Amino acid sequence: MYDPRTSKVGEYQDRAGPYAMLRPVGGGREWEADPDRIRPASPEERLRAGVRAANARAVRP
Repeated sequence: MYDPRTSKVGEYQDRAGPYAMLRPVGGGREWEADPDRIRPASPEERLRAGVRAANARAVRP
């Protein structure tokens, strides 16, 4: 899912009150998103998020 408020791609986890909970591709801390504003991520956005996650894993000690 793409969250235009944060400009991030995340995997839908659950609802928490009025929010959709999204987790970054590759793991990490969930964030709250407006369920009326999120949308499916485009193939390019998903690819970009996957590459970003792979690069982050590569530089971790």
